[in-house]
Amino acid sequence: MRFRGPLYRALNPVYAREPLSGRGAELYGGRFNAKGTPALYGALAVMTAVREANQVGALQPTTLVSYDAEIERIFDTRDAAALAAVEMDAGALGDQGWRDEMKATGMARTQAFSQRLIAKGFHGLLVRSFAPGAAADDMNLVLWSWGTRAPTRLTLIDDERRLAR
Repeated sequence: MRFRGPLYRALNPVYAREPLSGRGAELYGGRFNAKGTPALYGALAVMTAVREANQVGALQPTTLVSYDAEIERIFDTRDAAALAAVEMDAGALGDQGWRDEMKATGMARTQAFSQRLIAKGFHGLLVRSFAPGAAADDMNLVLWSWGTRAPTRLTLIDDERRLAR
């Protein structure tokens, strides 16, 4: 599928000056990217982004940013047949033990899944949010490939250059 529209991220302020880097995910790994693989986790709604950034404990300081996105080759996890074709299922996507699995084996099942998608040429993944308080229609777009031009155009919205100050 193709995604075109706004994306939102609630960043750790440590990465606020590099909102296009994917560096935090690259350093620590995420549900849908192995350590060493940059990824940018965006949400289709502002509150989903806030929930994603603050999943443990009380609300921590965050920097909210938005992007205008036009990304080709997005894998849609809402398609059960497509999931089965790449050896994945909806239950495994939301497995809360992915961090423990990553620590024990070096790579969680969801991270291996994302590597298979990257190898098939996908630029990203549309997946529901598994953050506490998220509803079934709260969606995230996880990107492994993004840039300034098609087919992976992602533009930070910062007309007043607030992040550059």
